[in-house]
Amino acid sequence: MTTTTKLGRLYGLGVGPGDPELITVKAFRLLKEADVIAYPKKRQGSKSYAHAIVDTYIRPGEKEMLGLVFPMTKDPDQLRTSWAQTTETIWSHLAQGQDVAFVTEGDPNLYSTWIHMARMMQEAHPEVEITSVPGISSALGAAARLGIFLADGDEQFAIIPATDDRAEMKRVLETHDCIVFLKVAKVLDSMIDLLGELGLTAKASVVTKVTSGEEQVWQNITELKGSELNYLTLMVVRK
Repeated sequence: MTTTTKLGRLYGLGVGPGDPELITVKAFRLLKEADVIAYPKKRQGSKSYAHAIVDTYIRPGEKEMLGLVFPMTKDPDQLRTSWAQTTETIWSHLAQGQDVAFVTEGDPNLYSTWIHMARMMQEAHPEVEITSVPGISSALGAAARLGIFLADGDEQFAIIPATDDRAEMKRVLETHDCIVFLKVAKVLDSMIDLLGELGLTAKASVVTKVTSGEEQVWQNITELKGSELNYLTLMVVRK
């Protein structure tokens, strides 16, 4: 008699902005129930941000920890090959009936590695059951940390990836009451100049690794001119 192995389920778990206590009860339960915990892995061997968060709840050896390296390149062929390999690595566990929890900082559906992972899995193995569990984003963590109200009444609020498109950044600043700029480190100097031009310097704050033990906060952003900050840095502008 031939038996068919039931496929495992794939979960995208948002584990919050940094503080391990900012994880949902559902995400905690699925961390405990999953057979495999997958996480983005740094090439140099240090723990990823998401891995460090879930380590609070997982004892050494309790789970199979699957580290996945995602290439930092814009080469479409290299990206496609690498993502296909990563998808098949996760599939190899799902095909054995193992549930896999892919953890990501913040929320899995907001500028997350999970988004592309889920799309690739849907394309390659549409039979897999895929579920995402929302998490607290860094934008929300920053608002709480800074004591800033993001939006009230009819006010307009935006979460925007900071870019070197000065005209677009200016438009966003002029048309919203509150803006959280993600990935701001790479264009920090130009953003500081733009805020000065618009008279909004005093309305801006910068936070790195918000709510974590490595958190840094700057209320006077002009002192950051010429600085090199961590990738996980955002700017909040509240007019």
